[in-house]
Amino acid sequence: MFHLRTCAAKLRPLTASQTVKTISQHKPAAPRTFQQIRCYSAPVAAEPFLSGTSSNYVEEMYYAWLENPKSVHKVRRSTCPRILLLHRLCVCMCVRAKWHVQSWDIFFRNANAGAAPGTAYQSPPPLSTSLSALTQAQSLVQAQPNVDKLVDDHLAVQSLIRAYQIRGHHVAQLDPLGILDADLDSCVPADIITSSDKLDLAVFKERLRLLTVGGFYGLDESDLDKVFHLPTTTFIGGNESALPLREIIRRLEMAYCQHVGVEFMFINDLEQCQWIRRKFETPGIMQFTTDEKRTLLARLVRSTRFEEFLHRKWSSEKRFGLEGCEVLIPALKTIIDKSSENGVDYVIMGMPHRGRLNVLANVIRKELEQIFCQFDSKLEAADEGSGDVKYHLGMYHRRINRVTERNITLSLVANPSHLEAADPVVMGKTKAEQFYCGDTKGKKVMSILLHGDAAFAGQGIVYETFHLSDLPSYTTHGTVHVVVNNQIGFTTDPRMARSSPYPTDVARVVNAPIFHVNADDPEAVVYVCNVAAEWRSTFHKDVVVDLVCYRRNGHNEMDEPMFTQPLMYKQIRKQKPVLQKYAEMLISEGVVNQPEYEEEISKYDRICEEAHARSKDEKILHIKHWLDSPWPGFFTLEGQPRSMTCPSTGLNEEDLAHIGKVASSVPVEDFTIHGGLSRILKTRWELVKNRTVDWALAEYMAFGSLLKEGIHIRLSGQDVERGTFSHRHHVLHDQNVDKRTCIPMNHLWPNQAPYTVCNSSLSEYGVLGFELGFAMASPNALVLWEAQFGDFHNTAQCIIDQFICPGQAKWVRQNGIVLLLPHGMEGMGPEHSSARPERFLQMCNDDPDVFPKLDDFDVRQLYDCNWIVVNCSTPANFFHVLRRQIHLPFRKPLIIFTPKSLLRHPEARSSFDDMLPGTNFLRVIPESGPAAQNPDHVKRVLFCTGKVYYELTRERKARDMEPDVAITRVEQLSPFPFDLLQREALKYPNAELAWCQEEHKNQGYYDYVKPRLRTTIDRAKPVWYAGRDPAAAPATGNKKTHLTELHRFLDIAFNLDAYKGFS
Repeated sequence: MFHLRTCAAKLRPLTASQTVKTISQHKPAAPRTFQQIRCYSAPVAAEPFLSGTSSNYVEEMYYAWLENPKSVHKVRRSTCPRILLLHRLCVCMCVRAKWHVQSWDIFFRNANAGAAPGTAYQSPPPLSTSLSALTQAQSLVQAQPNVDKLVDDHLAVQSLIRAYQIRGHHVAQLDPLGILDADLDSCVPADIITSSDKLDLAVFKERLRLLTVGGFYGLDESDLDKVFHLPTTTFIGGNESALPLREIIRRLEMAYCQHVGVEFMFINDLEQCQWIRRKFETPGIMQFTTDEKRTLLARLVRSTRFEEFLHRKWSSEKRFGLEGCEVLIPALKTIIDKSSENGVDYVIMGMPHRGRLNVLANVIRKELEQIFCQFDSKLEAADEGSGDVKYHLGMYHRRINRVTERNITLSLVANPSHLEAADPVVMGKTKAEQFYCGDTKGKKVMSILLHGDAAFAGQGIVYETFHLSDLPSYTTHGTVHVVVNNQIGFTTDPRMARSSPYPTDVARVVNAPIFHVNADDPEAVVYVCNVAAEWRSTFHKDVVVDLVCYRRNGHNEMDEPMFTQPLMYKQIRKQKPVLQKYAEMLISEGVVNQPEYEEEISKYDRICEEAHARSKDEKILHIKHWLDSPWPGFFTLEGQPRSMTCPSTGLNEEDLAHIGKVASSVPVEDFTIHGGLSRILKTRWELVKNRTVDWALAEYMAFGSLLKEGIHIRLSGQDVERGTFSHRHHVLHDQNVDKRTCIPMNHLWPNQAPYTVCNSSLSEYGVLGFELGFAMASPNALVLWEAQFGDFHNTAQCIIDQFICPGQAKWVRQNGIVLLLPHGMEGMGPEHSSARPERFLQMCNDDPDVFPKLDDFDVRQLYDCNWIVVNCSTPANFFHVLRRQIHLPFRKPLIIFTPKSLLRHPEARSSFDDMLPGTNFLRVIPESGPAAQNPDHVKRVLFCTGKVYYELTRERKARDMEPDVAITRVEQLSPFPFDLLQREALKYPNAELAWCQEEHKNQGYYDYVKPRLRTTIDRAKPVWYAGRDPAAAPATGNKKTHLTELHRFLDIAFNLDAYKGFS
């Protein structure tokens, strides 16, 4: 009843309201807002209608009246006094008046007709009233307008408005070619009355008839000229509160069915929906000044003529030009201008290859001669490494924004051909820049991501990145996504490339509004981009701009698209370029004249020609000039390390003891931890008192000491706060207070750097990319990503293969990210055993056949490698390698195969003595037992790495072979410690050399180690193998088989006759 009456009151036509005023005996009540909140403590007189103690009674009467109006009893003075009092009290509370009730029937009829509660009531005549007076009162009810028709008409109008808001984009004129439907559906939604180009006039009239007379909405054709009050959920009226139905439909079409299609009604926030409605429904809102139009034209000139210049000069070169979507440049510049106006001073961008050179030239403002010289095949590379093609390179530039006159820093992140792979990298870099400048709301630093339509719909990393957008430790407070919608993917028709109506539908999962726009309408594009930038500034949430365009050439300039899309490209050949169309429009409007337009073109052409002439003087290609994330002050001006030494990574005992004490306690008062955790902390304290550390404490010591030195630490991954194996416990949870947590690491020192530890979403590809981007921002941070199990990194293989491994070689971009990969054959089955070390080792760039001749061997070797791979066997070495990662004068990715069973192994302990000043990371841990005392009598040297060392020592002791077999641990696998292993091999002149591993022979380390170990001894001896046989799976799922395999390779390792007879 409440909803029905308020709806009718708001939608009542003017004629009806005038009628009500004429026949009403009371002044209409003032408009009120009803809130359905019970308030039992309020005085009776203050209770709102239908929400106090009377509501149940009145509601019961109302439902009875709906079923049978005659069933509700009339109240006369002769009625029982108790009942009369109750009736009077209820109605008094409902209408806040001391009126009597003649009849519930009259009251409910009037209320349903739209009367306010006060006017719905009519005083009964006194007992002396004649029958004619009663008849006259009854006629007042019959004089009400047709209630059902009234309500149905207004609800129909409101439904019609909502239909346009929800589905208007389906009939918007989005395709500049006019041959495809952006939503892949040529049908018009059944609940929209539209004169769209999809329908001819006759069909439109027929649809209007079907939707009105006896149809979907039940409106009469005469209702088109009836004036209706507009609901509060639309802004098409502007300053008018009521419009004829015909004008309502026209304005809805102008708002939702022209060159902009708006998807937003899935957003579950009323304020946000109202904001969008206001931006697109307000009449005349999409207006531009003369200066704005001239600026837009100038930007289109630059975008278009840049591509034409490249085509003239290098017609046979691949450049992945922007032809068909030249409006992208004004679009991006508009987003940047508006964001700068709203306070943003740093924009980080990611994009695929199409249009990249144009963006570099006209958005980032890369020097044109630096771009043009990239086309010179004789240009020599000045930087080490492979370099990359010109349309993959990044850029960093700080300049004045000419619209806002404010400084703006622009960074375009380098990317591989793997479309969308750079998305989480950009997000991570943006998050880091926000973190380092204290931008907790995203008001100073923002990101813009460009996408292709096929990749946006097809690549799962897009979904993973969206799902990071609102997580506390990953949010960047809104990203503007711009989709260059070619309506084709390479040669694949969109109908074969996606199941969703639009390529942008993935954005709906995070309630991001989606603005589709015809890219051949530059003013619509610029307006939409302004709205997108304002949305991001206002709500700090993601937003998508879908530029529906076309691709004038094939996938690249050498490709023939007519093979697969003949009809589309016949139309494209006839299509007038957007610059020409817009220029003609402005000339016809008198905004510019033909000479001015031609001068603008000539001016930019001269700029390009002069830059081209200068580019011929460039003889050397400097990739470092294209660096997307410079670290000022970290390197010399020439980009070299300031030294080639690494200081000791040890700590004084006081710091070790202090960190151990905090790690073993709860530094917050009145904080109740789990009983099991209390026992863990007590065990830690016992270790500290004994000057000993296990794996978790060694990590704590490394992190805590770096925090004291001002190094920010960020540890991310699945379940890292507690640790997959319940060993870390860096976040304590109060057992009595929900969501109350404590991070002891942030309570170590008064002026320490912050420590961030965050459980990630169940994503590897997206989260590892994010952390890689975070590590790009600053060299003075230790950024770590831990896999839940080591083999889970394989779903992030793209980030590893395309960014981490070759990043410095391709883009001269160093990165110090650390990957913690739990690894070990422990009978847990194929999926939870191997971190696939063979893959990482295969991608190492050191030469297995060359013994390096280097000064400062250990550090120089690290500088020359592409990444560092280690498998530590002691907590102290783990401690040192983490600290070394920061104390090196350069940055390299660090891959650590971390243990599982060793986390609690009683022998996997280290003394404080191994961590004091003067100590360092040990690349190799040589034999120190009886075998080392008498090396000439040693018959075999077993080289190994990681956990298998403890199984070997146990077996050696059981067989009483400690004098006969030496065991040497290789802690740093890459770069390979040629110098130290040569020393070890020469130390035992009469011994066989064997590599022992718990992994299968075709996996693990053997294929990497064997040729390098042979190089250290000039191939004087064979290097034998002790380990599991080759296999397809990383490990067995059968516990007995696992133990049988273990015993077998241990037998081979300690059988001194095992290799006899083999050459």
